Amino acid sequence: MLRGLALWSGVAIAVVVSGYLSFEFGRIQADYNVIEAAADRRDYQKRIDKLEDEIVTLKEEVALLQTHSDIDKAAYKDVEANLTQLQRKIQEQRDAIEFYRGIISPADGGRGLRVQDLKLSKGAEEREYHVKLVLVQVMQHDRTVKGEVDFSLEGAQGGAAVTYTLEQLLPPDADNQWLFSFRYFQNFDRQLVLPEGFEPERINIEVRSKTKSIASVKQSFPWQSV
Repeated sequence: MLRGLALWSGVAIAVVVSGYLSFEFGRIQADYNVIEAAADRRDYQKRIDKLEDEIVTLKEEVALLQTHSDIDKAAYKDVEANLTQLQRKIQEQRDAIEFYRGIISPADGGRGLRVQDLKLSKGAEEREYHVKLVLVQVMQHDRTVKGEVDFSLEGAQGGAAVTYTLEQLLPPDADNQWLFSFRYFQNFDRQLVLPEGFEPERINIEVRSKTKSIASVKQSFPWQSV
């Protein structure tokens, strides 16, 4: 019985080995080689690993370049801002020089009181405006000049020509007097509220001097708000 069992075992092993050899022979006949296939898989895996490393490296380079680009943009903005600020300061200095030159030695050689600058700007509310006025005393600084500014505004309302005085244009709680007292120059900022339906066209200013030997002066300007 043992001999029969051994014989059957040997037959079974022979069948398995024969089947495997037939399988391998078939793959070999089909140009398939286990060793070469394993080697190919290793090569492909190495290539994949290398490509993944290159991808990581490229991503790091892109991130670095982006950082440099952001830094360059920020640096450019800083330089541009500093340049703009410097140009503004230079212009302010030039304006200041021209302003004081106009007081000390004006181009027309005139003397006495004058309106050096007049600017209009819109206020916070509708029909609200700010009048910024600069008065100067030209080539005559041995005494303080005192007086009052008379302000009026010409325009049209309802198809008719109308002139409003300073008192009529001021807010209810504002001081209706416009006094001045200075030796070289004085700045003013007065708030105006235009009547409904009134379209301003011209500003009339009379700088009335109350100081002996210093004459008053009248000047008119077109209405040009910013």
